[in-house]
Amino acid sequence: MSLVSGLGAVVPPAIVRDEAAPEGVEVVTFGCRLNAYESEQARARAAADGLSDAVIFNTCAVTGEAVRQARQAIRKARRARPNAKLIVTGCAAQIEPDTFAAMSEVDAVVGNDLKSAPGAYSLAGLATRVRVGDIAAVREMAPHLVDGLADRARAFVEVQNGCDHRCTFCVIPLGRGDSRSAPAGDVVAQVRRLAAQGYGEVVLTGVDVTSWGADLPGRPTLGQLVARILKLAPELPRLRLSSIDAAEIDPDLLQCFAEQPRLMPHLHLSLQAGDDLILKRMKRRHNRDQALHLIESIRRVRPDTAFGADLIAGFPTETDAAFDNTLKLVEETRLAYLHVFPFSPRPGTPAALMPPLPRGVVKARAEQLRAAGATGLSRHLDRQVGRTVSALVETPGLARAEDFTEATFDAAAAPPGQIIRLRIDGHDGRRALARRVD
Repeated sequence: MSLVSGLGAVVPPAIVRDEAAPEGVEVVTFGCRLNAYESEQARARAAADGLSDAVIFNTCAVTGEAVRQARQAIRKARRARPNAKLIVTGCAAQIEPDTFAAMSEVDAVVGNDLKSAPGAYSLAGLATRVRVGDIAAVREMAPHLVDGLADRARAFVEVQNGCDHRCTFCVIPLGRGDSRSAPAGDVVAQVRRLAAQGYGEVVLTGVDVTSWGADLPGRPTLGQLVARILKLAPELPRLRLSSIDAAEIDPDLLQCFAEQPRLMPHLHLSLQAGDDLILKRMKRRHNRDQALHLIESIRRVRPDTAFGADLIAGFPTETDAAFDNTLKLVEETRLAYLHVFPFSPRPGTPAALMPPLPRGVVKARAEQLRAAGATGLSRHLDRQVGRTVSALVETPGLARAEDFTEATFDAAAAPPGQIIRLRIDGHDGRRALARRVD
């Protein structure tokens, strides 16, 4: 499992405000893509439950900083909206309910297993201030249909939740429970609904996406699910995967990359480190050579695939030589997109008991990795100059190519949600500079 995604795709702790929530209700999202999807579920549930004048905080627990940001945002919201109901849910609420219940600003704490359930945000439901159940007891994944995603050109479909693995640094299984999969038929039906609404791209997301199917009859694979979606939803232009575990890629998925141009040539890998001893101490299920082999295997069948990765800087006991191995991995694999996390000890995890490195060393190594990531992105953009690409417009003047390259162009050239052809003429180190050619 990756850091947050492991959580579906890990992103550094971030706050996404949903301004399209029901009147008087704001949804504030922290963390991963899966959380962003589940915020849409919460928004729809809040509307169905008749909630008004409220702020729902969908929290992240991947780092201590993410929890701190949530607490800070709650206090700020109370000052701005003194009469609103402030409701906290998400992974941090599931793992640390007492932390949020102790805040005078908070009106209710709702666990991950309940945040999209009928009545979760009704007055009756909120009458009980803390409702956090045993997430480890949840064995099935009920499909939650989302008809549209506010202010997003692409749609996310949750195919899996939870994680059966126990990486030593990761607290997320405590917030998400064991792995459970959405039935393939439900996934296909939801993808077709979204495609019919005009979404040009759907992203399959979850906590540990590559484990999809292990708990279903016949143990189908993620590759089989992808093939089924592409066959039964021919109207969908683009299908993308969120963060996947570097230890798992099945032959069917590899075949899809080789044969299905509608499966986007972009993968974000939960690598975490490039040194075998550190990977072992993290209790990861892959080693350095396996990560290299996976990337090489995909590039062999789909040379235009771009790769991103989650990496942890300054894991306990990490030597200079071990860190250098991680830096070298970025170079060797030509990673284009990095999510770098300074190691953050999380209570209840084995890594929190390991000998820590000085915080100054951790921060310095994180900066080195980010610099390596910036160099990798610049080199990736160098290779794009002169290409004509198919790109999905995300916001006016900003689009994403199939390999996830971000490109700016004349905002008047196309509205969000449209797939257009762009010619890349240059870049600024972060984004391609392009013009519409069709």
